[in-house]
Amino acid sequence: MPADAQEIDVDATVWSYNQAMDFLSLEREALALPADERARLARDLLASLESLSDKELEELWRAEASARAKELRSGDVKGIPAEDVYREAEALFR
Repeated sequence: MPADAQEIDVDATVWSYNQAMDFLSLEREALALPADERARLARDLLASLESLSDKELEELWRAEASARAKELRSGDVKGIPAEDVYREAEALFR
């Protein structure tokens, strides 16, 4: 356990994560945390990704790219023309 980590005794009847809890429920619970706890959770989650192997990272990026392509093809999301993206990016640096 990291030196700055705190042990928290959580009553399982109040909150627990199990396979029945879906991502949206977990996200809703996390977003309800106070800002300092959300920040600590975000830091710990990001740190957990640093230990992934190159193969695991590549698989995650492939899955993400595939999901985004599927959303574009289905019309669930709309692409932004590159010219618009470049124009907006340039405006940010002026």
